[in-house]
Amino acid sequence: MSRRGTAEKRTAKSDPIFRNRLVNMVVNRIMKDGKKSLAYQILYRAVKKMQQKTETNPLLVLRQAIRRVTPNIGVKTRRNKKRIDAESSD
Repeated sequence: MSRRGTAEKRTAKSDPIFRNRLVNMVVNRIMKDGKKSLAYQILYRAVKKMQQKTETNPLLVLRQAIRRVTPNIGVKTRRNKKRIDAESSD
């Protein structure tokens, strides 16, 4: 815990073309070695292809795809008590 106080929550910025936070979050996942402009190019090319194929709003398709991939139930990690006891006895 920090003695300086709690850090302020930051909201994700929206991307320059679609003005959507979800797009920016996907770009941050695609990005490697800090090359955000390349990640934007990759995503915008994919969005353009989606729009040509489906002829619908590509953001709706992206949102629907992410919703289908995310798990419905959150999984909590369990601590193994036996392992903790075995390590403390050494």
